[in-house]
Amino acid sequence: MAVLRLALAQYDFPVGAVAANTAKVRELMARAREGGASLAVFPELAVSGYPPEDLLLRPSFLAACQDAIQELAASTNELAAIVGFPHSQGEVYNAAAFLHGGEIAQITHKQILPNYGVFDDKRYFRPGRTSAMAVVDGVRVGYLVCEDIWQAEPAAKAAAAGAELMVVINASPWDAAKQSAREEVLAARAQETGCAVIYLNLVGGQDEVVYDGGSLLVSADGSIAARAPAFVDALLWADFDPETRTLHARDWPTVMDASREATLYAALVRGVRDYIDKNGFGGVLLGLSGGIDSALTLALAVDALGPERVTAVMMPMRYTSQLSLDGAREQAERLGVEYHVIGIEPTYNAFIEALNPLFGGKPADTTEENLQSRTRGVMLMALSNKHGRLLLATGNKSEMAVGYATLYGDMCGAYAPLKDVYKTEVYRLSRWRNQAQARKTGQADRWIIPPTVIERPPSAELRDNQTDQDSLPPYDELDAILTRFIEDEQSQAEIIAAGFDENTVHRVVRWVLINEFKRRQSAPGPRVTTRAFGRERRYPITSGWK
Repeated sequence: MAVLRLALAQYDFPVGAVAANTAKVRELMARAREGGASLAVFPELAVSGYPPEDLLLRPSFLAACQDAIQELAASTNELAAIVGFPHSQGEVYNAAAFLHGGEIAQITHKQILPNYGVFDDKRYFRPGRTSAMAVVDGVRVGYLVCEDIWQAEPAAKAAAAGAELMVVINASPWDAAKQSAREEVLAARAQETGCAVIYLNLVGGQDEVVYDGGSLLVSADGSIAARAPAFVDALLWADFDPETRTLHARDWPTVMDASREATLYAALVRGVRDYIDKNGFGGVLLGLSGGIDSALTLALAVDALGPERVTAVMMPMRYTSQLSLDGAREQAERLGVEYHVIGIEPTYNAFIEALNPLFGGKPADTTEENLQSRTRGVMLMALSNKHGRLLLATGNKSEMAVGYATLYGDMCGAYAPLKDVYKTEVYRLSRWRNQAQARKTGQADRWIIPPTVIERPPSAELRDNQTDQDSLPPYDELDAILTRFIEDEQSQAEIIAAGFDENTVHRVVRWVLINEFKRRQSAPGPRVTTRAFGRERRYPITSGWK
């Protein structure tokens, strides 16, 4: 039997862009046909984009998706295609359509509806009941939708119907632990069923979720035949040999650095770029403080958008060190971004003068410190409005977790690239980005983030000689406690039993619990861990559980 050639569309299909997505599917189908493929495969809900959320409650949206799949079916000619779309039959299903011969030949519905983490499928969809199989060039192809491959039964049904090859279309978001878990599951399904498995995944940023692609070919013995790079849009060509039930990649793109830091950095860059571009903003603006968080945010913004679309503003106060002034200026000049310095002292003093009659002679405290931050926030938002550049917040996950941030101050912004990145990871990413630049140029001093900014003690610089560790435990200790409490859902007793100081644990956990109200008002940012604040980790603001 001849080899079956497939074209796998590891591309971004934006949410709600039904007409544009339909045009992209049609164009990629034409490329697949020209390249000799017999079957083209597209991601989960490629027509509507994923996740469409409450767009699925609009009859006009569902009708447009149905018209689109009919239109695509008419474009197949001699090519077969598997395309994800929302299928409305009174009830709504997360569906994969098998298109062939100018018509919709088959439709299968997603059977296992995830309702954990960022997934909310049960809110919108009804579960399917059967697994589908189609014949392409004499090869029996079973096809499933995303979560169906994570449970044994749907794949077993397709294999029992005679499938030789399993095609799984996905919209599976990225986190640092995801790829190894995928490979384990796919290897298990292949070995259980005796089928080779093609895993095609969506790529791109959608609000707080980032999809990595990372598509996989798995032969029937469970061995990984090919791995597609993360965060790369590509039409991936693959050959299936039905005699040996093996898969072979044809000239798949590769990446030079597949380290944890490189992939995480790519995820953040993709999140920034897609959020800005999909929402139609010409560029971004951020406060560049001379600290490591804003320095990394600036690097991400430039890598995502280019220097001509980025504006950085330094807003010094009497407590701003020369080190901060020099670091901010050096980085802005090296990256070639538009850069401004606006002192906040006069505006801050005007606020203090207006408020003093109502402060009642009380001594200075964090109120005055927060007012500095809020003065900067007012200025940045005004510049954002005037110039039409979206403001990036620069806070990290460690700060968001314990509330070490000022509402309407440094929390101002429409998107927060580091929202799900712990402070210790900020340091690792910053060092990695500098090393990557040095390797690229062959010059050890070709940094992107000033080394002095990385090595200095972190400080909000809201009073004389202030450092973060005046208020917080060392970040290595803080992040270890936060990871156990947030990602691992460990109790305080369990964290203490692991060797952490009892008083420190109680203090950190208390901060996390009492600052939920702040996090509810924070900007969205790309999810890159297994428990991101926002749509994934949803704790009550008011709770008696400690």
